[in-house]
Amino acid sequence: MSTECVTPGRRLGLANEFDAGPGTYVRNGMIYASILGTKSTSESLPKPTVQVTRSAKFAIPTIGSHVLARVLRINPRSASVSIMMVDSTPCKDFLGTVRVQDIRATEKDSVRVHTSFRPGDVIRAEVISLGDQRSYYLSTAKDEFGVVFAQSVDGNAMVPVSWEEMQDTKTQCVEKRKCAKTF
Repeated sequence: MSTECVTPGRRLGLANEFDAGPGTYVRNGMIYASILGTKSTSESLPKPTVQVTRSAKFAIPTIGSHVLARVLRINPRSASVSIMMVDSTPCKDFLGTVRVQDIRATEKDSVRVHTSFRPGDVIRAEVISLGDQRSYYLSTAKDEFGVVFAQSVDGNAMVPVSWEEMQDTKTQCVEKRKCAKTF
């Protein structure tokens, strides 16, 4: 019996090779997952059965969820992130985008992505839209959202010194970031 984590819409196999079990559906000769969970294959005659069972350890981002994410890359219009946690539950394989207009609530025309985030930063954000097929749209516009962990150019940990600056703990160099308000 094999197991694998799957998301809804994921292809699980051909309908002529497997029987579709609970948590799956058949379309155009292919078996797909209909729920988030663990794929399992059981040997049965005449064909093995593939099924998906829910697991409490997975989380799916929904509108209004608070997420922790790592910045993967930035461009002048957005930052691409990998979502690591939804509320307080770990998750994996979800991508997000923080658009330039969703970084701050005020002075949106003066916001620059490269002065708000850097690749490798860990941010706290809110899901504002399910986005497109590839990623969720996130916002850091509220005070409690923004960078919660960052490393300097030298690789040292940084601490927030204001809402838009972080300081290297060893070299005392200051870098621009959109910092999350720590309570």
